[in-house]
Amino acid sequence: MRRRRAAACLLATTLVMTLAASSPAPPVPPPDAGAGATPMVVFGYNDLGMHCMNEDFSEIMILPPFNTLHAQVIDRSEREPKIVKSGVTVEYRIPGNTHSADKTNFWKYWQPVFGPPKPPNVGLTGNGLSGQMLPTGDNDWQVTGIPITPTDDAGRDNPYPLAVITVKRRGEVLATTQAVVPVSTEINCHLCHNTPGISPALDLLRAHDRRHGTNLEDEQPVLCAKCHADNALGLPGDPQLPNLSSAMHLAHAPRMGGLPFEEACYACHPGARTKCQRDVHFDRGIGCTDCHGDMEAVGDPNRNPWLDEPRCGDCHRRPGFEFEQPGTLYRNSVGHKKVHCAACHGSPHAITPTVTEVDNLQAQTLQGHPGVIDTCTVCHRDGPPGQFFHKVND
Repeated sequence: MRRRRAAACLLATTLVMTLAASSPAPPVPPPDAGAGATPMVVFGYNDLGMHCMNEDFSEIMILPPFNTLHAQVIDRSEREPKIVKSGVTVEYRIPGNTHSADKTNFWKYWQPVFGPPKPPNVGLTGNGLSGQMLPTGDNDWQVTGIPITPTDDAGRDNPYPLAVITVKRRGEVLATTQAVVPVSTEINCHLCHNTPGISPALDLLRAHDRRHGTNLEDEQPVLCAKCHADNALGLPGDPQLPNLSSAMHLAHAPRMGGLPFEEACYACHPGARTKCQRDVHFDRGIGCTDCHGDMEAVGDPNRNPWLDEPRCGDCHRRPGFEFEQPGTLYRNSVGHKKVHCAACHGSPHAITPTVTEVDNLQAQTLQGHPGVIDTCTVCHRDGPPGQFFHKVND
């Protein structure tokens, strides 16, 4: 066991050295969280593979800085592992990305859009760039609305900052891990909205005013979800108007629908620099439209955006195996002993092994190799008896 743990730490250290050479914002060295090293183990994961935010909020606001981080804690001190739901504190911090208010004008334009502002570096839900995660009642811990930007404290661009998650009891560190809190300002409108002398956002507002008889140019900054419902923000919009996803995708489908996803989806979504889709599926040649359908399908007015999503079982077939819980999104679903799917497999769009090494760091540190966390002794003190079946609540 000691030799295995040493090998895992050596591999993780090698990975960090490689990342430091290739990434503009290198991660901090990994904690000693290899299998068997601590009485507990913690898994960190994001609810999305990439959180988008506007680069500038002075004209329009599509998405604010808002990142949600989850953690699941397992007590492995006894023969039978147990999910920890209370009796500990779960803290998060983001080394090298400790402040945001000087990296974006979001706080300057908060009040005309969202009402009374929060203090600088505090997000929409009252959380900052460090603090405590709270139990969700669903066997994990969560912090919502982290107002992180893709610019680190040294001014370098990094869409994959690493959060350090630490589990403590009465000041004693029981487990720690690192998980990516992805964020990108690569929301692109300039491919089409590129009138010389004005910004893409103003070009977009003027086009909207011409086509729909609105007066948005005089109402800046404009929150798109004020009129067009957006499940990402939980805003109902105007029920007489199409939701934001439908309005955007159907308006652009005639122009972009025939292009490959690298050109169509990534014309607006984070892609060229950020690589929103960077997981094992992408590595095997599976693109956005293979799972989500084309732009017309995504823009279907009968679709409930962010909630009507593809399921693993739509493609994966294996006798005796089960995938997401019925009626539950992958990012919220649990499997073996109520461990969340994302704890072992990774965040949506960043399901491991990913083509970006930083997303593989947690698995590499915990078990000595990237990919799905499939080493039983990460959670089990001794190897579990019998054969493992991939079932919900087995």
